[in-house]
Amino acid sequence: MPTPLPSALRKFGKPRINRTASPVLALAMPWLLVMVGSLSPTWPVIASAPVLPPFGFLLLVGWQQLRPGLFPVWAGWPLGLFDDLFSGQPIGSAVLLWSLAMLALDFIDHRFPWRGFVLNWLVASAFITGYLFLALQIANLAGGLASAVVLLPQLAVAILAYPVAARLVGLADKFRLIPIRSV
Repeated sequence: MPTPLPSALRKFGKPRINRTASPVLALAMPWLLVMVGSLSPTWPVIASAPVLPPFGFLLLVGWQQLRPGLFPVWAGWPLGLFDDLFSGQPIGSAVLLWSLAMLALDFIDHRFPWRGFVLNWLVASAFITGYLFLALQIANLAGGLASAVVLLPQLAVAILAYPVAARLVGLADKFRLIPIRSV
């Protein structure tokens, strides 16, 4: 017979009277998760072409689609700058592209407030495609010589990885709203 969980562990995260979510955790979790996703280029992966999706961008789009008002519209600037520091792209490319994506996602949210998962996935796929190809063009303007065909495996992996990123965002959202602070 399995041993029961301790009572403190059973009660953790259950709604209780006189409890609320920690404001520090609720505000910091989305920013930190996107920043950790932007660190993905530092993973030790050896490949002759880019295959890892831009996890920071996937998580940003996931947060913006799950909780549209959570990030301010200007959040693309600092998060894009952090991503530029680790992605190897020219400084300012993610700042520009993430800021444009935040503006466009805000517009889409106001235009289509009720969306399902399939529409979110299609919108995210369009944004991922645009982001990767525009980032390639910016890198080519800065002196790169890559063709767009090189991005096709990364694009396929990124589009297929978006549901996993959206699920991770959903789990992080549940975690950040756990009522742990006494009122």
